[in-house]
Parts: sequence; structure tokens; C-alpha cells
Amino acid sequence: MKVYFTVNDYLIILAYFVAMLVVGLRTKSTEDSAKDYLIAGRTITLPAFVATLVSTFYGGILGIGEFTFNFGIAGWFLYAFPYYIFILIFAFFIAGKIRKTHLFSIPDKLNRTYGKKVSLFAAFLIFFLSTPAPYLYMMGILIKFISGIPVTLAMLIILILSTVFLFKGGLRADVRVNIMEFFLMFIGIGIILPFCFNSLGGMEYLESRLPERYLTVTGGNSIQYIIVWFFIGAWVLVDPSFHQRCYAAKSKKTPKRGIIISLIFWIIFDFMTTTAGLYAKAYFMNDLADPIYSFPALGNKLLPPLAKGIFFLGMMATIMSTLHSYIFISSNTFGRDLIARYRNETDSNIMYNRLGIVASSLFAFFIAKYIPSVVNIWYTVGTLIIPALLISVISSYFEKLQVHSKFILASMITSFSVSLILFILGVIYKVNGVYALFLGLEPMYPGLITGLIVYLYGYSQRKYLQIKSES
Repeated sequence: MKVYFTVNDYLIILAYFVAMLVVGLRTKSTEDSAKDYLIAGRTITLPAFVATLVSTFYGGILGIGEFTFNFGIAGWFLYAFPYYIFILIFAFFIAGKIRKTHLFSIPDKLNRTYGKKVSLFAAFLIFFLSTPAPYLYMMGILIKFISGIPVTLAMLIILILSTVFLFKGGLRADVRVNIMEFFLMFIGIGIILPFCFNSLGGMEYLESRLPERYLTVTGGNSIQYIIVWFFIGAWVLVDPSFHQRCYAAKSKKTPKRGIIISLIFWIIFDFMTTTAGLYAKAYFMNDLADPIYSFPALGNKLLPPLAKGIFFLGMMATIMSTLHSYIFISSNTFGRDLIARYRNETDSNIMYNRLGIVASSLFAFFIAKYIPSVVNIWYTVGTLIIPALLISVISSYFEKLQVHSKFILASMITSFSVSLILFILGVIYKVNGVYALFLGLEPMYPGLITGLIVYLYGYSQRKYLQIKSES
């Protein structure tokens, strides 16, 4: 597809990258202060909390386009609605507890509650969960679309631009850049909707062009598939960006309030992206080779100069906000929660965190290169990692749910192993996109069930172990 960009469109995008580097590089953290570098000295106010959380947790805009192009409104029902439920659960039952602990990360909490082994295994899982690979791939796709640069080279360039300011600025730099990106993502994405309405028409246009299933909440998907995506929505409960922002909040009241306000912004943004995705499907129908290009292709066809540059800028700001935030989170997980904790040096300087930035970037590049699908990366990571983390993380904040650490570790390992084995076998024996093993069950279910069984056995042993320890 030929791209119609003017010089002014390119200058708008260039101005964003310059502004990102200026804001990021001018922000510095206290040298070798873990509290300042990792959680901004716990100084994040409510407006900053909302801006950084909204922008960080909504980076998958091309994936949303891919979802909506394939499933219609069901894309929202699968990928957005379940998150709303778990976001509210997180806000009302977990956010406040996180801030009161005065810790730094999820592995910190698990280390305090269940010990080093559980903490290290959780850090291993979280490193995969927080990989910025999907967002790196999306940026590579966008850069290629507007410039023709190969995706691999584009990803390397973006990695450099999105990490350079993190080395010195830490979370402070990340948050300040996020605040700028928060405004850009709403302005940029919002600009295309009036052009869709004026150029193509309103609801009658969509109803006349779209297949009937595109305007239903299930989109023709199986109940099992829908339930899997519902459980993937539980990602919120173990997502390290939520926990990190709560740890960094200035006030203990900020996390709950900030998450509820953020949800309102996410709902607004979901409305904009879902509507744009429906227009993309209605406009292109089956003429688009790859659904991941649905938003860029729609903007390229409908928008005039300047508006086009602003729209692409909005997409880039949306993706980049999550990319550099997740690079920072996964680097901290690798450097501090894995390497430094294994060496019993978590209270030392932040050298390991900076080494983690390199490790996280290289790992993300590898994943993005060899799993070139945003939805597939989300689905794979969510299926394997979420069941193994849910029980340990949630129980760590509620004393009445806690069991002996050996059962928690066994539950995590069993859950992850079962999901991984069945996922590999499922890929091998998949028939027409459906798992042919174990009645076609998705790997998440057996992993979650086996982990839960081990945990419940451990819970049944609580009184016995307590009596034994007292005697």
C-alpha cells in the first residue's frame, strides 16, 4: 500500500521523538538510590498517577485494530470488558494494600510473605509477563509503514530511543514522558473519528457493510475461547505496572482513586479504538492483507495532511508509552528481582537494573522477531504465566488465604509446567486452529486447575502445620 505522507506529517512525528528525548533526558534520579530510581521516591501525585497508568496499560493499539478487524465488537468484549471487572477488583481490594507495604515490586512482596524461592520463581515468570515485545513489534510495523525501513532495523532504532533516558532518569523519566504521551494518544486517535463519520457515514454505513456477527458481543467465538480471554483479563491483578505505580504513589489514597479515574479514560479510549476498528473493517472488508495494518491503512486513506501526521503520532505515543514503561519494569525484574536477589544484593546500587535494561531489550527483540503477531504474543504469555501467578500474588495480600511457602511454590511450578506442556502439545496437534488434545481444552484451564488443587491441599494443611510447629 502506497503511503501518502507530506513533509509536515513527518515533522510532526519527528517532533514527538525529539520531545520524548528532551523530557526524558532532562529527568534524573538520585544516583544509586533504589527508592528514587525504581519508584520515583514515592512522589507520584494523583494526576501523574492517572496519566502514567492510562498510557502505560494501553499500548496495544495495533493489536486492538487486529482484534476488531477479525471479531468486530467482540474484540472489545474479549479484550476490554474483562479488564474492567478486574480493574475494579484491583482498585477496591488490592491497591490500598500495596501502597501500605512500602516495598518496590511483586517479588518483594512474595519474598516477604513466602520467601526467596517463591520470589525468584515469580520474578522469572514476571520477566516474561512484562516483556515489551508486542509493543516493540507494533512500533516496527508502524515505522515500516510510514518509511519503508525494514521491521528488524526499525525495532533496533526504537529500542535505542526508548531506553536511553531510562538509564539515568528511571521511573521519574518514564512517568514524565508518559504524561506527555497521555495527551498525545487521546488527541491523535480521536482525530480520525470525525473524518470517518463525514467521509463514510454513521451507524447505517457500518450495518450495511459489516457481517452480522461483527455487531454482536460474541462475534461467533466459542464459549471456551471467550472464557479464556476473560481469565486473561485477570492479568491486571498480577500486572507489574499496576503494582509499581501503586508503590510509587505519594498518598495511600492515590492508588484506588487513580485506578478508578483511569478506568474512565480507558473506557473512552476503547470506544474510540473499537469504532475506528469497525470502520476499518467496513471500509477494507477483505482487501487488507494483514489486519494489524487496519488503523494505519484507514488513516492513510481517509486523513488529509497534518491530520494524518497527528493520527500516526497518536498511535506511536500510545505504543511507545507502554514500550519504554515495560522495558523499565522487565529490566527491574531481571536486574533486581532475579539477579540481585539471587546474590542477596537487593539493597545495593542500581547497577543490576541498568544491566537489566539491556537484557530486557534483547529478549523483547528476539520475541518480537520470532512471534510476529501482537495477539499471539498476548495470548501465549497470558495463557502460560497468569495461572501460575494469580494464587501466589493475591494470597500474599490476604493473611487468611496464605499457606506454607512450599505449597505456593509447588502450585506455581505445577501450574506453569502443565500449561506449558499442553501448550507445546497443542501447537503440535492443533487442527484447524483448535486444540485436539483433552477435549480441545485451552492450556490455561488445566494449568489453573492443577495449581489450584495444589494450593487447596496446602490450605487444608494449615492447621496441621501450625499445630506441628507449636509442638
